[in-house]
Amino acid sequence: MSCSVAPRWAAAVLLGLGLAMIPWMVYLHTSLPGSAHAPNWAWTWTGLDMLEALMLASTGVLLRRRDIRASLTAMAASALLVVDAWFDTMTAAPGADRVSAVAMAAGAEIPLAVVCAVLAWRGVARLGAR
Repeated sequence: MSCSVAPRWAAAVLLGLGLAMIPWMVYLHTSLPGSAHAPNWAWTWTGLDMLEALMLASTGVLLRRRDIRASLTAMAASALLVVDAWFDTMTAAPGADRVSAVAMAAGAEIPLAVVCAVLAWRGVARLGAR
């Protein structure tokens, strides 16, 4: 299947940028401290959850209208849910907090992310069949 939504150079630039991030990730992993104080911690998590809620609700509205753009919001919701699961589990304190974060990720966030990704994929596939 051919994709002509962007010029050829865009693919090369994005691939190059993705590969260029590898040394940066190695640097971050080896140089960042094991913990840090974040003064806007509550707003960080609230903001992420607000974006998730917005994408889930938008996907629901667009699906109800049978609008192909639901694929876009579903994929954004899927990505946000995976990010939320990752950061919840990686930042949780050992013990009950970590167990709760893993349970939430495995029981809600990741399954919902998969559902959203499937909805997005089906919408894109349907668009490609036109």
